[in-house]
Amino acid sequence: MKIAYIAAGAGGMYCGSCIHDNTLAAALARKGYDVALIPTYTPLRTDETSVSLDRIFFGGLNVYLQEKFALFRNTPAFIDKLLNNPVLLNWIARFGSTTDARVLGALTISMLKAEEGNQRKELHKLIEWLKKEYKPDIVQLTNSMFAGLAREVKKHLDVPVLCAVQGEDLFLDQLIEPYRAQALELLRERAQDIDGIIATSRYYAEFMADFLAFDKQKIHVVNLGISLQGHGNGELKIKKSSFVIGYLARICPEKGLHILVEAFRKLQSRVATDKLQLKVAGYLDKKDQAYFQKITKQASEWGLNGRFEYIGEVDRLSKIVFLNSLDVLSVPTVYKESKGLFVLEALANGVPVVQPRHGLFPEIIETTGGGLLVDPESSDALADGIHKLIKDKNLRTQLGQKGKSIVHQMFNDDAMAEATLNVYKKYVR
Repeated sequence: MKIAYIAAGAGGMYCGSCIHDNTLAAALARKGYDVALIPTYTPLRTDETSVSLDRIFFGGLNVYLQEKFALFRNTPAFIDKLLNNPVLLNWIARFGSTTDARVLGALTISMLKAEEGNQRKELHKLIEWLKKEYKPDIVQLTNSMFAGLAREVKKHLDVPVLCAVQGEDLFLDQLIEPYRAQALELLRERAQDIDGIIATSRYYAEFMADFLAFDKQKIHVVNLGISLQGHGNGELKIKKSSFVIGYLARICPEKGLHILVEAFRKLQSRVATDKLQLKVAGYLDKKDQAYFQKITKQASEWGLNGRFEYIGEVDRLSKIVFLNSLDVLSVPTVYKESKGLFVLEALANGVPVVQPRHGLFPEIIETTGGGLLVDPESSDALADGIHKLIKDKNLRTQLGQKGKSIVHQMFNDDAMAEATLNVYKKYVR
């Protein structure tokens, strides 16, 4: 089976979807399948060895220019190739929020229109490469925002097209009107061209069936999986004198860092201040710097200096070291999370979690037994949950060990690849 896996770069940041797609493609390849992981927009940035192609389709600069200026919709191939240079794309991504849904309305509409949109030239180049050079047996789309591609892929290649869903509802909800309503209408229309959908949880399968107006019988649940290399081997456990609460995610309002910092402040009245520390790691986009500055200013006014530390963005090794320095991890998202790789990564290292009772978190906590659930968007409830683990070391150890065992058994990359293959085999003739 030859698998064409169309992924999306996220402008130079470590992105959960990029990491997931790369991990899955690598695991499928280890099983002996021919996988082409095809980057679009920008190169994929992952914390493991990238298995993606060294060329870009729908390069972010070309896509943007073709949307803004009709001239670029007919430029010769050598110009497009220059604009698709990975070094150039990564350099440009440093200066802007390439994934900011608030300013991408018209472009989103055009991409969903696909062969009828302003980037039809890019679509034709992808179709030609797939048809003449790679010749896949199945095409996998990273998320439903690529649903517009399915019609032309099936028309010219006559192969099944599957699509993952990985949190694109959040992207759409951030579009301004009238773009959001137009995009949702187009998305629901184009989703009907997809043969089947792969969801990361039962919760998200149900949600996206309604969101996309898609047949539930064609949505398949495949648990997330992570590469366990380096996770949970016990060699990096760090001795510490204080109780360390950790946050590992992108720094942005929707991930809820402000709720965690507020909960941390409330814990100060319950725990000796020299025995408590908050460590934060994750990518900070320019558009979210004001949000983070507001948090740090508030933390300073609350007298949390010296106990609140921002590590910055972390690569794989630094992430594992970071996780092994924690007693508990919490990312109290204000939206209903569809992936939550940070939960699996924490549990893989024996670190229990405290998460809001929404999205896929109830499902994953029920399955792993690796943490506590609290009321969403409540710093009081979050403080109570964390305090429970501070007081009860035995409970903390029990949750961490059970979560680690289940993640290593059920949420590894090999299990994810095997379950994905079982879905593919339902569609490949």
